[in-house]
Amino acid sequence: MLKTSEAMENDRRMSKFQFPESITSRPVWGTLEPRTAKSHLMVADAEGAEALLDLARADGGLMQAAEIIYIPRDTGESFVTQLARLDARQFYVGPSYEAAVPRLRRTLSDAHMGLQVYLSGTEGLMGQVMREATDAGIPHTAIQTEHRGSVARRMQCVHCKGITEDVITDPFVCSHCGLNLFVRDHFSRRMAAYQAVCIDAEDPGNVPEPVRLYS
Repeated sequence: MLKTSEAMENDRRMSKFQFPESITSRPVWGTLEPRTAKSHLMVADAEGAEALLDLARADGGLMQAAEIIYIPRDTGESFVTQLARLDARQFYVGPSYEAAVPRLRRTLSDAHMGLQVYLSGTEGLMGQVMREATDAGIPHTAIQTEHRGSVARRMQCVHCKGITEDVITDPFVCSHCGLNLFVRDHFSRRMAAYQAVCIDAEDPGNVPEPVRLYS
């Protein structure tokens, strides 16, 4: 059944989340806005597609000079057709972020001065692409972000340095060393991940019941 425009607007609102205030290192995500430039790079995952669609509604001509890299994740084909209809200069759909990295790096390495970068979707996706973009010499002022969809975090264990993706509970078990970890708001831009520390180091086995983040 086709959704009404009101229902679609409600879906867009549901994909947004107002993060509570926190420590200085925690990223603050904004809202994508059209900018004047000769070229635009747009990278999104899952519900992040909604922010790109909103961007196109604000300035349809933007897409003629845009490359879109999109990772659907668990949304499947929900947004692929809509993004394809934007008629971007280049449109790539990848099965995972890892699969999209070579294309992303090539685009960044070939970029000319003035490239504008738009990131939307999960914090894990945006953090990793921001790292790639800044490593390639793109200034922070040329990078915009907008969070949409899941609030799951990309976490690094400070003990074994392993990364656990899509953490949605606190505490959680490290997928590498098995320690019970506390979810912290400290964010490492170098690792593009939040930092997690052992929660029962002084009292082994004394681990509180996991609770859903932001519940």
